[in-house]
Amino acid sequence: MSSFNCRFCNTTLTQTVVDLGASPLANSYIAIDKTQDAEPFFSLHAFVCDECFLVQVPPMAPREDIFDSEYAYFSSYSASVLKHAREYVDHMVERFQFDSGHQVIEIASNDGYLLKNFKERGVPVLGIEPCANVAAVAVEAGIPSRVQFFGVETARQLVGDGLTADLLIGNNVLAHVPNINDFVAGIKIVLSVTGIVTIEFPHLMKMLELNYYDTIYHEHYSYLSLYSVEKIFAHHGLTIFDVDEIRPQGGSLRIYARHAEDQSQPVSVRVGELRAREIEGGVNSVQRYSKFSEQVHRTKRDLLRFLIDAKESKKTVVAYGAPAKGNTLLNFCGVGTDLIEYTVDVSPHKQNHLLPGTRIPIHAPQKIAETKPDYVLILPWNIKDEIISQMSEVKGLGSQFVVPLPNVEVVA
Repeated sequence: MSSFNCRFCNTTLTQTVVDLGASPLANSYIAIDKTQDAEPFFSLHAFVCDECFLVQVPPMAPREDIFDSEYAYFSSYSASVLKHAREYVDHMVERFQFDSGHQVIEIASNDGYLLKNFKERGVPVLGIEPCANVAAVAVEAGIPSRVQFFGVETARQLVGDGLTADLLIGNNVLAHVPNINDFVAGIKIVLSVTGIVTIEFPHLMKMLELNYYDTIYHEHYSYLSLYSVEKIFAHHGLTIFDVDEIRPQGGSLRIYARHAEDQSQPVSVRVGELRAREIEGGVNSVQRYSKFSEQVHRTKRDLLRFLIDAKESKKTVVAYGAPAKGNTLLNFCGVGTDLIEYTVDVSPHKQNHLLPGTRIPIHAPQKIAETKPDYVLILPWNIKDEIISQMSEVKGLGSQFVVPLPNVEVVA
C-alpha cells in the first residue's frame, strides 16, 4: 500500500483506525437508466496521525468528482436540520446581537436552508457552495451564493470585493476538506477584525465511544476532535473560545473561534473541560484507536446476524433513508437486495435511483404502506425520532423499526 502523510502536520500515516474495505463514493446514487454502468470503488481506510492525532482517510477521489453538479444532498429535506438551523440563528442573534450592520457568510451553504433565517431578520448574507445544482436552489430562494470551493483563493477574492465576515459559518464542512490548512488559512483571511467563526462537525469522541463507523466515507476526509481542531486553528492564528455539544449527526461539536489577537471574547471554561474529557477518553492515545476496529467488526456481525435470521424466518426487511452513512454501513457489511428489498427517502433527488454499490432501489416513503414489511431498518439513525414520528403509521401496519447503531436494536 502507498504511504500517505497527515493533511495537517505532514507526518507519515502508519496507525490504522479501521479498514472498511473498498466502497463507492457515498453520494454517487445510480440512475435507473445507468444500471449497466460500472461503478468505481475506492479504499476506505481511516488512519490516525500519531503526531497531531488527526483521524483521516487518504484522498481517493478528487473533491470535484464528489461535490459535482449531481450532488444529491439537499439540507431542506430534513425537518431536524431545519429546526437546528432556526435554533442556531436564534442563539447567535441573541448572544452576539447580529443585525443589518453585520455580514454573515456561510461556507458550504447548500440550498440556503440556514441563511434564509438570517435574511428574514434583515442580516446581509452570502453563501459559498461548490455544487452548482444545490446553489441554484438557494439563489432561486433569494440567497446570494457563489459556486466555489472555499480556501485561501476564495477568501482573497471576497476581501478584494470588499467582503469580510462578522460571522463565518461552517456546518459539517471542515471534515469535507482535503486541504485543511488551506481552508483554515482562508478563514483567517476573510474573518473581520472582531469576527466570529462557528464550525460544527461530528465529534470523534462519540464515534469512538458509540461505534459510529458509518460516518466514515470518502467525502469525510477528516474526523475531528476539539483536541485536533485546536491545534489546527492555533497554527493559523485562531483561538477557540467556546464549544457546544449538540445532538445532530449522533453527537456533534460546535466550536466558536476568533482571531488570536482579538481579546474581545474570553475563553470559556467549557473549552478546557471538554479538552480534559477528550484526553481522558483517549483521543491522543494510539492505543484507544486500536480498539475501534474490533468494535466495528462486532457490530457488523450483529447486523448480518439479524438480517440473515429475518430472511430465514421469511420476514421482509426494507430500509428507511438513503443517507451517505447508510451506504458506508451497507457496503461494509455486504448487504444487498438479498437481505434488504428496497429503501425509501423523502428527497425526490434520490427517488428512482439505486444506492451506490449495493444497488438497492430507492422509492418514495409510501412504498412502505403498500408492501407492509416486517422490519424497517433506519439508516439515518441519528434522526430516528424524527423518522419514527413522521412514519407513525408504520406500526399500524404491523412493521417494526430497527436501528443498526450503536447496537442493532428493534425499537419498541
